[in-house]
Amino acid sequence: MSSDHYADTGDSVRDEVAGVDTANLFHVIDRDNVHGLNLSVPEDAKALIKPWDEREDTTRYADSGVDDQMVIHIPFIQNVRVRSILLKLGRGELTPRHLRIYANHSNIVDFAEAETTKPQLNISLLEGETGVAEYPLRAAAFANVHSLSLHFNEAVGEEVSRLYYIGCKGDTRQMQNSGLQKLEVPTENAADARLIARLRDKSASQQSTAR
Repeated sequence: MSSDHYADTGDSVRDEVAGVDTANLFHVIDRDNVHGLNLSVPEDAKALIKPWDEREDTTRYADSGVDDQMVIHIPFIQNVRVRSILLKLGRGELTPRHLRIYANHSNIVDFAEAETTKPQLNISLLEGETGVAEYPLRAAAFANVHSLSLHFNEAVGEEVSRLYYIGCKGDTRQMQNSGLQKLEVPTENAADARLIARLRDKSASQQSTAR
């Protein structure tokens, strides 16, 4: 068993105890420095980063410029683990069908660089989805991220791509530490105590197997 796989399993145990899955990372996105390439209005890149309760808003969006490609660069104010990307895409001919994700590039990945640089992940995007769709990421490849460059292309209509919303789910170092601390919180409920004991035994067994 690889160390990466074990780390993921251990985190799942801590998540079960903490009673939470992953959190929206909106509050740790450096929104002032979100920017894009080949947008019809460059400032529209920032409009894509919305609070969760505004995720279905369609009054603010970003369209690609001279063709159907666009890159959105999203820096974070601290290193995070990104577990999934949340997207609300344009409809019909405005739907991009392909996304390449590049992690930890200090500057935005431009189109020439995208052609020669291997992305951390290639994703085929859902067509016909009118709401926000969640795309899970490989935890090992996005475990310590300070920025993401998202390269969208291959619009259905082959001319313009449109985005309404981009979000990320995952956890910060602070969240990870909080989950560990909750393992040590005593409980007066016997059923809860037995659950925590079983989860600890499970984690210890997996650690022994990993070794």
